[in-house]
Amino acid sequence: MTELHLAADLQSVGTPTLWAVTIAGVLALLVLDFLVTRRPHEVSLREALGWSAFYIALPLAFGAWIWSAYGSKQGIDYLTGYLVEKSLSVDNLFVFMLLLAAFAVPAVLAQRVLLYGIAGALVLRAIFIALGAAALQTLDFAFLLFAAILLVTAAKLLRDALSGHQQEVDINKMRSVRLLRKFMPVTDDYHGTRMVVRLDGRRTLTPLALVVVAVLATDVVFAVDSVPAVYGITEDPYLVFATNAFALLGLRALYFVLHAALSRLVHLTYGLSIILGFIGVKLALHWAHGIWAGVPEIPTPISLAVIVVVLVVVTLTSLRATRDRAPGEREIVAERR
Repeated sequence: MTELHLAADLQSVGTPTLWAVTIAGVLALLVLDFLVTRRPHEVSLREALGWSAFYIALPLAFGAWIWSAYGSKQGIDYLTGYLVEKSLSVDNLFVFMLLLAAFAVPAVLAQRVLLYGIAGALVLRAIFIALGAAALQTLDFAFLLFAAILLVTAAKLLRDALSGHQQEVDINKMRSVRLLRKFMPVTDDYHGTRMVVRLDGRRTLTPLALVVVAVLATDVVFAVDSVPAVYGITEDPYLVFATNAFALLGLRALYFVLHAALSRLVHLTYGLSIILGFIGVKLALHWAHGIWAGVPEIPTPISLAVIVVVLVVVTLTSLRATRDRAPGEREIVAERR
């Protein structure tokens, strides 16, 4: 790949001012979410729907602005990247749901745990995005490396889905939990939003601290395939960050909207394996095109169409497959990573 081609591909729409405004906006939204969850309470469906509508309207409005300000290509890149990240974030909710259940997190504390996980994910994604941009600038084979990561992840997801193995979480086997317990004792009961309390004159962790650390540990795994996936759509670091940020910010509310429906999306893992595999092939072709112009590339509009079709199909087939399932009955048929 020539330096000229790579420089053109990496030209970002994000000016220093736009980066500053975006980061400030993300931080403001995080602060707002922390203020909303300051007093622990069970989230009603009405409240969750309201916040979900806000966090869907906001990124769509931002996408419309990107389209009008920078053109249709950047607008389609942003929309496609956002759709990929949102679909992956829904899959992440499966793991969050299992962790909350495994740690027996009280309903009034669930959204606080989710918010810690989202904040941690944003920090980790920012780090991975910066590393990815540096790799694309300095390594000719970075696209091929990203493609390999996505193809391996897609193969693992497909294997797990075909095995029909039910997903389980054993908190006693989690390395992060075992490590914490080696250094500090842990109380049996939750103490509100406090993660550390003093009992018998000794600082002691609460179960809330353990579940937060467990959620943060899973964020690292999620970032490994999430960031390369969106780099397969656009090489613009700003758009990569924006799509990740908007997809993550709405997770807290989306969790409570989809909590009951998540158990019915039994074919989602198949869909995600197809999407990640498709983007992996797209990245590999892009790398090969940089070496020999005769290799065809997959246009982003086609990528968007494929992603939409796959998500619609797996949603419809999931709902059909679980139409006779009793309300509240949960079964997750594939192990996530």
